[in-house]
Amino acid sequence: MSLPTLFAPIADDMKCVDAVIRARLDSDVPLIRTIADYIIGAGGKRMRPALLLMIARALGYEGSQHHLLAAVVEFIHTATLLHDDVVDESSLRRGRATANAVFGNAASVLVGDFLHSRSFQMMVETGSVRVMQILADATNVIAEGEVLQLLNVHDPLVTEERYLQVVRYKTAKLFEASAQLGAVLSGASPEQETAAAEYGRRAGTAFQLIDDVLDYSGDAEALGKSLGDDLREGKPTLPLIRLLDVGTPAQQELIRTAIENGEGDFAAVAAAIRASDALDYTRARAEKEAEAAAATLAAFPISAFQKSLLEFCAFAVNRDR
Repeated sequence: MSLPTLFAPIADDMKCVDAVIRARLDSDVPLIRTIADYIIGAGGKRMRPALLLMIARALGYEGSQHHLLAAVVEFIHTATLLHDDVVDESSLRRGRATANAVFGNAASVLVGDFLHSRSFQMMVETGSVRVMQILADATNVIAEGEVLQLLNVHDPLVTEERYLQVVRYKTAKLFEASAQLGAVLSGASPEQETAAAEYGRRAGTAFQLIDDVLDYSGDAEALGKSLGDDLREGKPTLPLIRLLDVGTPAQQELIRTAIENGEGDFAAVAAAIRASDALDYTRARAEKEAEAAAATLAAFPISAFQKSLLEFCAFAVNRDR
């Protein structure tokens, strides 16, 4: 099932969010508009805004602040992408040149800062301290995740536990915050808010683990990035960590050298990973997270929105891009 089909129940809401995004990208500084339009216009799955909208609707929300907050989480996500690409020295994202490759590192970092500060201007408009607390905490945890990932780079001794902490902080936290905000807006019970937060955290973790699988088994054109980028950046992802645990001495040395140096024979690394259980192991971990996410939806009333949230769990682990 495609994302547009999954998100059909909130199609009108998503159009409203896009309108908010376009309106709030406005700035008197032309370069800000140009770069922001470039990165937003690159597309993307808009999963975090969609989860916020879907959960708010699943819990009976009828207002309009969900459009504003969905745009906020997309701005925060976009800001992290701009900064990530500078830190990682990436040149390709979603099938085209990254903003830093086109406009330079300095401009990308500063426009990322603009998007972060604009998101905080917008969240204040809700007048909700709870909303601001969730988003402030989330942005802080994401920053911690970025630093944790930096500490893991070129370190072949990174454990599965350390890696999953990075995933929960850097990637899953904004999924968690988005889902939790949808529940808060709807006036959900404490149990439902907790369930929503866990749903986002588990679904976000599953999504990242499948990204790890696709980095070695996916199609580069479909993924819109160079296969093996994480390895070339010296990042030990779960398939690599698994092979370091169960591979032959020769395979372990191959992976260890590649992580330490950020270079090596990528084809040989990919072949070793595919010859082992590393991808199946990583996929099984993702499926476990997706199943746990689906289980949280028992706290939600049955509806078309709840059904889409359930189907999103399957999409997260069965996608090819």
